[in-house]
Amino acid sequence: MYQFLLTKRYLVSKIMPLLAAVAVILCTAMVLVVWSVMNGFLTMLISSGRTMTGDVVVSWPNAGFAQYQELIDDLRKEPLVKAAAPVIESFGLIALPDGAKKTVRVRGVEGPSYAQVTRYEETLHWRPISEPVEKDVDREDPRLHSISGTSWEEVLDNGRRLVRKGESGRVEPAMVMGIEVSEFNRRQIGGFYVPQQAYQALPNGEYAFVDLFMPRDGKVLLSLAPLDASGRAVEMVSRNLAVANEFQSGVFDVDSSLVLIPLEVAQDMLRMNAARRVVKDPKAKLAAGDGFDDPAEKLVEEPARVTDVLVRGSMDVFRTQDAMQLRAAVERVYERFAERHKGVVPPVHSINILTWEQQNRTMISAVKKETVLLLVLFMIISLVAVFLILAIFWSMVAEKTKDIGVLRAVGASSAGVAGLWVSYGLAIGIVGSSLGLCLAWTIVANINPIHEWLGRAMGIVIWDPRIYYFVTIPNKVEPDKAVIVFVAGVLSSTIGALVPAARAALMHPVKALRFE
Repeated sequence: MYQFLLTKRYLVSKIMPLLAAVAVILCTAMVLVVWSVMNGFLTMLISSGRTMTGDVVVSWPNAGFAQYQELIDDLRKEPLVKAAAPVIESFGLIALPDGAKKTVRVRGVEGPSYAQVTRYEETLHWRPISEPVEKDVDREDPRLHSISGTSWEEVLDNGRRLVRKGESGRVEPAMVMGIEVSEFNRRQIGGFYVPQQAYQALPNGEYAFVDLFMPRDGKVLLSLAPLDASGRAVEMVSRNLAVANEFQSGVFDVDSSLVLIPLEVAQDMLRMNAARRVVKDPKAKLAAGDGFDDPAEKLVEEPARVTDVLVRGSMDVFRTQDAMQLRAAVERVYERFAERHKGVVPPVHSINILTWEQQNRTMISAVKKETVLLLVLFMIISLVAVFLILAIFWSMVAEKTKDIGVLRAVGASSAGVAGLWVSYGLAIGIVGSSLGLCLAWTIVANINPIHEWLGRAMGIVIWDPRIYYFVTIPNKVEPDKAVIVFVAGVLSSTIGALVPAARAALMHPVKALRFE
């Protein structure tokens, strides 16, 4: 009982323990704020990346595999699968209207089915909006106003279907580019884009102004290199494609390097469409017996192929265990599919079946390691609180030596005296950690208004959307992490009080009473 009474008295009557509590508050709040922001950044990164790829992919790069529609039908019957869509992945070269050449990743998709698997339609940037984005206080976003020569509704619909009306008025296949591919758009600090003027280099060394808005009148020359069965490039195939719209996934690497084209266009350019083709037939050579080294040729019917089938799970496949469960289900479906088409499609042990996190493990692992590194650094800094409590309690034990002697003289045991100082440290830890959690929650919940105030009042811009590609700072405190930080704060304070507690417990009562 006396431990509680003395702890309460010391906690409110001395300034030094309050300083120790302040140290615990600041350290606890600092660690939780950093952990919440970094973990929120990782969550937003994973969520943004999945918008363009779905949850699981079945992939056989370059060569592709046939009978994919049958596989898609099988996958749609699986309870864990919500949707599936065919895709072709390749690399290509584009020539932009200003004369610039750029290497890009090309993805052939079917607009409607691709939108079912991903959040593709949500990523289409150019669309009609009635309210400005959060930081566009001056309503400068061009989507809030009309556009000459077309309408935002038409541009949005073109992006959904990957088409655009040509000069003759006929609807033609079109491309949807990442918002950063052409570099004709400039991201503003408010998080929205404004089309920029483009200039084209002329043969005489001068520059001519190119007045265009890519989704309205821009065209791109796309070049792809189809491969033969051995993996060698056959020839370069080029085609002019209009730009239907531009997408913004939220991941710069995707927005600056990916273009989408209709699946049938990709199949045609890469020679992966259904067609009758001439192939070498070694058996025909032996039967002919003509003595020539080259085998005879024969005409065969080849089905259409794709390199990937994207799968979306029926559950919210965000947790790693859910994603792996979906991957196992897709693997089972593909195993039955491959058994029916043995020798025609890759076997299950050869095909790539990966979750989104597995596909991007390098990037995600880098962010996770950076988060761990920051946490370790801030925890090392937080050890200051432990040594501060140790130093304060050490001096208090020296100051209260006579009081300790009185306690021992009236019958307090060594364990009881030690328990007094340990409970003192525990109380400081509980109070400091609790107030630290409240401070961290307040900061994280209001981190965006605080950041905006710093920008207005002091010109400090830490989270610039033009760099981080997220308009707002992550602002969610996860309860499990708050509990971990709270427990760590309490334990740190308690550990800091152990050495002074041991010193007090080992004091001889007579010597303590005679202490001057």
